[in-house]
Amino acid sequence: MRKTLLVLSIIQGLISCKTEHTKPQTQVQLIQEAQRIHLVTTTLDTHIDINVNNFTDSLNYSQNTNTKVNLPKMDSGGLDVAWFIVYTGQGELNSNGYKKAAANAQAKFDAIHRLTEVYAPKKIGLATSSKQVDSLIKIGKKVAMIGVENAYPLGEDLNEVKRYFEMGARYMSLAHNGHSQFSDSNTGEFDNTSKHNGISELGKKVIDSMNYYGIMVDISHPSKEAIRQTITHSKSPVIASHSGARSLSDHPRNLDDQQLQWVKESGGVIQAVALARFVNIKKHEKHQAALEAHTGPLDEKAKAKIKKEFPLVDVADFVDHIDYIKNKIGIDHVGISSDFDGGGGIEGWQDASETLNVTFELVKRGYTQEEIAKIWSGNLLRVLDKTQNIALSLQHENKR
Repeated sequence: MRKTLLVLSIIQGLISCKTEHTKPQTQVQLIQEAQRIHLVTTTLDTHIDINVNNFTDSLNYSQNTNTKVNLPKMDSGGLDVAWFIVYTGQGELNSNGYKKAAANAQAKFDAIHRLTEVYAPKKIGLATSSKQVDSLIKIGKKVAMIGVENAYPLGEDLNEVKRYFEMGARYMSLAHNGHSQFSDSNTGEFDNTSKHNGISELGKKVIDSMNYYGIMVDISHPSKEAIRQTITHSKSPVIASHSGARSLSDHPRNLDDQQLQWVKESGGVIQAVALARFVNIKKHEKHQAALEAHTGPLDEKAKAKIKKEFPLVDVADFVDHIDYIKNKIGIDHVGISSDFDGGGGIEGWQDASETLNVTFELVKRGYTQEEIAKIWSGNLLRVLDKTQNIALSLQHENKR
């Protein structure tokens, strides 16, 4: 077996969640099938935030840190590939803002490299291609990959795109919460603002550079018009690294049916995200309101009572998004992300140690091993391969 799983505790959790309509022996068979598929499938999560304070000599992911993701939890849940995120919040669009952002981004790049090169090189390696993912897994290692959330730290220096690529970045978004120098953000929907009416001329040049070097373009945070223009401009497929279906949860961070179709037409993939508000905003807000309205001690007994009456957003709600995206645009265009340690985590998949529960829900709904392999990693890695092949072609043409 490639993966180490705390099988008994996970199975006990799954059995406790069985529906009234499932016969016990059928439930056990489903668990066994999920466990088998999980063990032979490359499981990949495209969005895990990090704090550099957890990447030190004395405290790092080789230990069971107080985070939703670390190596022990990845081992327990059978999570193979973790995309660690170089995230920078949006700041002022001036030289001082760019300088601070660049330092923040560099610190996170450095932290990920310390994990894979200094703290735990025998346990986890940094991959920059699908072939490297396969090679690391074959020798029994976990895999780290790097995504950049918000291109703001680039400033106005397009040479930084190449440097980010050389440090291992394999996807990047042009904006986060707030309009950047490159792109409008989805947050403009809240305050009816726009800076570029989509993407700027500089944003187009950044996309060109990402296409040229082989960095996937992430559309999870830009505005709808910016997403449309990005897809039109990019020579490579795009990804939504952590987004849901807006028809199921009406939030600007999610993608409506038209946007889903745009991603399909680009050849890209939407990585459904396990963040409660994006999964089922109404269910989440009802539960939160019940917690806030509670009088008296909010102890475990009180929480359990509230949870029974106003259930938490759970794995079944999350997989509803996978179902929806698959039914709308096809099995080849949907994947999985958690947004762990950045707000993500739902009932049944609260941290990396519970990753098997997602596979179980997929098996319970009749997904085949081949389909589950596509959802967990095949689709995303296909887009990465395509992006890198296009980059090689562009570089070859440039040499002529």
